[in-house]
Amino acid sequence: MRVEVPDELLPADRLGRVHFVGIGGAGLSGIARIMLARGITVSGSDAKESRTLEALRALGARVHVGHRAEQVRDADTVVVSTAVREDNPEVVEARRQGLRLLPRSAALESVMQGRRVVAVAGTHGKTTTTSLLTVALQHCGADPSFAIGGELNELGANAHDGSGELFVAEADESDGAFLVYSPDVALVTNVEADHLDNYGSEEAYHEAFRTFLDRIRPGGYLVACVDDPGAAELARVAADRGIEVVTVGESSEADLRAVGLTFSGRFSSFAVVDSGRRLGTVRLQIPGRHYVLDAMAALGAGLRLGFGFEVLRRGLESFTGTRRRMELKGEVGGVRVYDSYAHHPNEIAGDLQAARSLAGEGRVVVAFQPHLVSRTRIFGPAMGEALGAADEVVVMDVYVAREDPEPGINGAMVASNVPLGADHVRFEPSWSRTPELLADLARPGDLVLTLGAGDVTLVAPEVLLLLEERLRRGELREPEEDRP
Repeated sequence: MRVEVPDELLPADRLGRVHFVGIGGAGLSGIARIMLARGITVSGSDAKESRTLEALRALGARVHVGHRAEQVRDADTVVVSTAVREDNPEVVEARRQGLRLLPRSAALESVMQGRRVVAVAGTHGKTTTTSLLTVALQHCGADPSFAIGGELNELGANAHDGSGELFVAEADESDGAFLVYSPDVALVTNVEADHLDNYGSEEAYHEAFRTFLDRIRPGGYLVACVDDPGAAELARVAADRGIEVVTVGESSEADLRAVGLTFSGRFSSFAVVDSGRRLGTVRLQIPGRHYVLDAMAALGAGLRLGFGFEVLRRGLESFTGTRRRMELKGEVGGVRVYDSYAHHPNEIAGDLQAARSLAGEGRVVVAFQPHLVSRTRIFGPAMGEALGAADEVVVMDVYVAREDPEPGINGAMVASNVPLGADHVRFEPSWSRTPELLADLARPGDLVLTLGAGDVTLVAPEVLLLLEERLRRGELREPEEDRP
């Protein structure tokens, strides 16, 4: 549901007791963590129990499973997830009482007030770039506050209330949330049409990013990856408006360039050149060109904030990833199983490039779950094309989420566009059948990758359990034709 942003955005310490409807989500749980660290009374509810709810309880939140009207009756402010429906009993009760209702964006802005804000936006790569910059700044001793749409492997958390002046935030454009923030530094990874269910057209989506430029505070600046045409055009618009721009990328037009990219297993190496001067070499522990560009954007912001290259480099090189971004879930019998959040055609292509580097001589076996009916309707054929970079593909049915199903919009339309032979592409509408199918396909040396923004993330642990059972029974071995 959409909640209007109030005309006056109060700082967090003036919100009173805060209740979160959908507190288990990546966005709301992070804001709740920060408020709890500041001594604010926090309660919340979510549809089901989770590790996140347990962590919030340990921090002092009163958290309920299930939504009931009485759970908001002692609240002063109610923060509502976009995934919540209008008829949610807690939202209905909050309206009846006339309580202050806030969308996620306004709640995040409330905890960022009084800090120097770096807002990381873009169609792809926001979570990884925000995470890279956060870890790099931590290595510089800055202790930034942060709010990220995924958990840092190093900390096991998606948010932190730091002691420093900086606040690094993932600025989500999907529902226009990033237009609420007032950053000192705006970092844009790329601009490519998405979330057209909300924006209606590609032009409206690009216009939102141009409006985002107007949110930059006086004296602030834009960091943009000019390898992406949309971000390059945004950089030109910003320069025309008199906004300082720092450009990054492989492009010869970039102020800060990555040159000599090499990929080996899980490592990506590249040299950094700043306006013609070589600064040094960075060796990331995450594979793929798209992650190199994310690191360059983080590096560009860090340098412009006044931190040195060497300490930023060490921070970037220490980064081991975030949950659901090419996350290794386990290895059994020589089969490695990874999980990733990729759900847009370019994200799929980027992660499959990384998977190919990780797989070495092995095959890449993928299960993809399309996310949202509207996105599948618009990008389904392109999703299928991108999946053609794998060796074996299983396409699951659409994760409907906040929308209603539409006739003919399903996983089969994605599978029909995968440019592999029929023997290598399968549409599997049964979620429960998918782990077994992946275990059947996998053999030692292969990399199994689950892709999508929905509950496909739960498939990977099931695959590992099945592989363990087969290994114990002696059934996990090379096919006869592959053995000498």
